[in-house]
Amino acid sequence: MKKTYTYPSEITVGVVGYGGAFNMGRQHLKEMQAAGMTPVAVVEIDPARLAVATQDFPGIETYGSVEEMLAKSAVDLVTVITPHNTHAALGLQIVAAGRHCVLEKPMAVTTEECDAMIAAARDTGVVVSTYHNRHWDGWILRANELFRAGVFGDIVRIDLRMGVHGRPGDWWRSSRSISGGILYDWGVHLLEYSLQLITAPVTEVSGYASSGYWAGQPDAKWGADTNDDEAQATVRFASGQRVNLTITQLDGMPERGFMKIVGTKATHVIDWNGSETVTGQAGGRFTTERAPNPKAEGEKFYQNIAAHLTTGEPLVITGEWARRPIHILDLAAQSAKAGRALPVKYA
Repeated sequence: MKKTYTYPSEITVGVVGYGGAFNMGRQHLKEMQAAGMTPVAVVEIDPARLAVATQDFPGIETYGSVEEMLAKSAVDLVTVITPHNTHAALGLQIVAAGRHCVLEKPMAVTTEECDAMIAAARDTGVVVSTYHNRHWDGWILRANELFRAGVFGDIVRIDLRMGVHGRPGDWWRSSRSISGGILYDWGVHLLEYSLQLITAPVTEVSGYASSGYWAGQPDAKWGADTNDDEAQATVRFASGQRVNLTITQLDGMPERGFMKIVGTKATHVIDWNGSETVTGQAGGRFTTERAPNPKAEGEKFYQNIAAHLTTGEPLVITGEWARRPIHILDLAAQSAKAGRALPVKYA
């Protein structure tokens, strides 16, 4: 029987992964706690990090494996904060045990993995979601507001880019087999922004990749498994609109901004410090408006999870929503290998 909750405090929560990088385990538990839910469990393979968790949350249950936690803890909702290639296996374990599951971004590496988790969650009647807290970043909130107000007119294309010429780090995010590839970090966020603005079905994906330079360096930690030096995805929509995504570690002269929205009335460029909107006027004149980025509202992610489980508020980041950028990146990788565009069945 599906468990019901009257108050957020009745929802017990835990995390898988309490590593020191970015202190993400602590951050997730604090955000869930701020949304009214109750932290009760931490899974971590490093005993030293488990000790840190007990200092951060006195009395919290600590476990060395997901199996042990699921067998011994009554935790209701578990967030997975581990390398990308482990998300699917852990997520399937958690939802099969009848627990709600949130996966750190990206949801998984392949479309098949996403579909398996979505189906398993449906079968057991639990929530599977992905921590797309950047859905509420100030810059995309403002872009959505301007779009709804008609400032852009009809969106023709969105250009997304991140990166400069530079050696990849030695961490696991630089490994293709662990991370999924160079597009799977910021690329997932950038695609998720774009899918808020372009809502038509995706019909085709073309992928491009260049590799070998950084992997060929004598000090390359991951050798041949190093991420591509640069990768691109071009996404075609049924509406005729398109999205171009580039993540690079080769480009020494990158364009300004990481998101450029080209509309029939205006072009909107977003960078870390703010946004600039250039609007065409009669006689070939233009007006330019520069604005700071509004405050991010990422706390709404767990607030929405708590509201969904207690009052039935619609879930914003559903498994199906989180699947969309992964399907695009999965097809982009396949397309780059095949040397041709690939059709999309549904996305």
